[in-house]
Amino acid sequence: DIEEFINWKRLEEEKAKVLIKYGGLTSDFNGEAYQTVSGQNSNNSVRVTAEFLRRVKTDGDWDLIERSTGKVRKTVKARHLWRQIAEAAWACADPGMQFHTTINEWHTSPAGGEIRASNPCSEYLFLDDTACNLASLNLVKFYDDETGRFDIETYEHAIRIWTIVLEISVTMAHFPAKPIAQGSYDYRTLGLGYANLGSLLMRSGFPYDSDGGRAIAGALTAILTGVAYKTSAEMAGVLGPFPKWSENAESMLRVIRNHRRASYNESAYEGVSHYVMGINPDLTPAPLLEAARLAWDEALGAGERHGFRNAQVSTLAPTGTIGLLMDCDTTGVEPDFALVKFKKLAGGGYFKIANQSIAPALRRLGYDEGQIGRIVRYVAGTMTLEGAPHVNSESLRARGLSEGAIDRIEGTLPSVFELRHAFNVFVVGEDSLLEIGLKPEDYTALGFDLLAALGFSPGEIAEANDIICGMQTIEGAPGLRDEDLAVFDTANRNGRHGERFIHHVGHIKMMAATQPFITGAISKTINMPHEVTPDDIEEAYMMSADLGLKSMALYRDGSKASQPLSSSSDDAASDEDEETVVLALEREKAVAWGEIMSAASPTQAYSNGHRRPRFLLPAKRQGWTQEARIGGHKVFLRTGEYEDGTLGEFFIDLAKEGATLRGVLSCFAIAVSKGLQYGVPLEEFVDTFTFHTFEPRGMVEGHPNIKMANSIVDYIFRVIGLEYLGRTDLVQVKPQMSSLPEPPKGLAAETGIQLDLTEAAMEKDIAMEAKAARFVDAPDGHGPGTPAAAAVKQSIPVTAGDVATASVQSALADMMGDAPLCPTCGHITIRNGTCFKCLNCGDTTGCS
Repeated sequence: DIEEFINWKRLEEEKAKVLIKYGGLTSDFNGEAYQTVSGQNSNNSVRVTAEFLRRVKTDGDWDLIERSTGKVRKTVKARHLWRQIAEAAWACADPGMQFHTTINEWHTSPAGGEIRASNPCSEYLFLDDTACNLASLNLVKFYDDETGRFDIETYEHAIRIWTIVLEISVTMAHFPAKPIAQGSYDYRTLGLGYANLGSLLMRSGFPYDSDGGRAIAGALTAILTGVAYKTSAEMAGVLGPFPKWSENAESMLRVIRNHRRASYNESAYEGVSHYVMGINPDLTPAPLLEAARLAWDEALGAGERHGFRNAQVSTLAPTGTIGLLMDCDTTGVEPDFALVKFKKLAGGGYFKIANQSIAPALRRLGYDEGQIGRIVRYVAGTMTLEGAPHVNSESLRARGLSEGAIDRIEGTLPSVFELRHAFNVFVVGEDSLLEIGLKPEDYTALGFDLLAALGFSPGEIAEANDIICGMQTIEGAPGLRDEDLAVFDTANRNGRHGERFIHHVGHIKMMAATQPFITGAISKTINMPHEVTPDDIEEAYMMSADLGLKSMALYRDGSKASQPLSSSSDDAASDEDEETVVLALEREKAVAWGEIMSAASPTQAYSNGHRRPRFLLPAKRQGWTQEARIGGHKVFLRTGEYEDGTLGEFFIDLAKEGATLRGVLSCFAIAVSKGLQYGVPLEEFVDTFTFHTFEPRGMVEGHPNIKMANSIVDYIFRVIGLEYLGRTDLVQVKPQMSSLPEPPKGLAAETGIQLDLTEAAMEKDIAMEAKAARFVDAPDGHGPGTPAAAAVKQSIPVTAGDVATASVQSALADMMGDAPLCPTCGHITIRNGTCFKCLNCGDTTGCS
């Protein structure tokens, strides 16, 4: 069944693509297409031995053995199996590879059996029924940008402290099963690692894909594991070695000697059948080289005297969550992913910045402050209209835009990736567009381009965009020497003008430089462009084996149909409607009530005989009931509607929760219902109560569009916002157009809202944080409008934060191809190891 396993996810992926293309199903990974097929919640890997790889190279035969009987079931060409693996990985990124012989040649405890498996991300490779806690150090914190010196002494001190902390955690840990607890106690494995290697190399002026960069990475990794093992041996001298030490002592000391040999870049190793990339002494800074060799000398000596307290001490994990908490620019052993990034502001929204490693790197390379300023402006843009060609304050003023509109555009520019994102009805304002002669049917039309409507040509827009928003690549920057370009290479092409990126061979070689000094393995996915072939996949896997990697996973951009976001942003046609697609409609009703609206407070407003109007629901009314489970708890939401279909009340029923919570939620529902009947806009309730977090919370079962909720209250108002306001920005799976609720009677005609905008937004699957598809409340609104009141429709502009959020989503979509949305907050994620990491909230799809 090995052939079935190899092709399992590829065939299932093809089924999903057919369902999406011809069945009209959504491409969301939580949608019916992917729910219908199997294998989508697993990371599959195939283990191969050195003998199998030898037969691939010689085109030899390979026997397929029945596990239960040991008989040969079938004989195939090894190269045929190898090709199937490559074609399957090309098609759907699975299976990854684990190199069984290499893994077990570096096994510190073979008396306990072979290492047969790993965790899903493949950094923890050890015996079955064992576990380890992960911890990582931020390498940049030990580097001084001013002096260019790496503080080895402090780095070693941090390694010692964290080795002790992780050892304590083994004793203090709770485990899910007795065998795992026993195995972890017997071997006491640790998972110390680091993060921010890519940023450190850029800041120090070394290209990630260079022999010098790899030498530094190897030395830092050697110090990490060598000092950790030395500390482990010292603890063994006091507390005793791990319980299974005596039966594994000879094997473990052999592995320690091989680690030491790699630090000295020796050519001969004990019991190792593959090439080992040691530290290149000619390219490694002398202090790092000396510290690395000393660490392994001392680790071996202390281990021979005392044994070791821990069978393993290090892994290189994805560091997605802790990397965000430590303010790391890069995770694990990864390079940087972009030269233009964004910072989330404490008050909401984003601010675009050039990668904070660019300026230190340029200083280290000898550029002066004036040159650095020009290069950074070239990359990130001026972020102002002042001095810009063609599109500037003067030209906009000459075309009739008001000072207020120009000021709003200016305030939005620091947070957008494309100039068009700042030129739209939500920033400029309807009044300003009407003043220059545009009609609502013009600026609400799909594909409307305000800059073009103002008379700017495509060439003028492009030139202004490059100056104001930046080239988003360092290629072609003024004064940058060609020989320095490689220092700024990243995992992806940068911007619409960038061509350079780190070749997959560079990723593999970096893993090979660090693997000889890691007792576990490395969690890292080799990103490959869409145009690579299965031949390239074969070569990448074979190179990984030849260079001594223990495991390897790769991902060809665009190989999965889930979340199909274009990785190319240079299609002019798509640019023209980008802000229509990404930025959604937002309006809010404002009703003028004369004396009531001019009062200083509600008490004063109703003190002169004005009666608070309440709109009662009919005795027999329509509504619906929605059943769902939130974090395993069953919840029923029941609604009552006015005759025009707007919401007038709702009730919350819980199946099993205690009387207190049931009572509180029941009273809460009654209070909100009374507020609706007395005229509180439904939007206010939805905006106020969504995203409130408390238990029970988590996965939502039973609702087709909402898959995660932060609390019962959050879930209730996500449902209500979707059903009555068309708030598709609050759900994880966008509904099909046919399932979107119609606006209340008379609402669309009165407000002029066109559903095609909402449809366009959903077809592009815009980010949930964009305020999408919100309906305007007419005077008869959601029920409690007052007949005597004069209805005044106001357009409230989207804030710069909203525009920035949408712009960030668009930029990430360009850089990360088909990355899924974050299941917690809806932000687009970036690839992190074999999983995805959210740069907004720090959540991951499986990696820590």
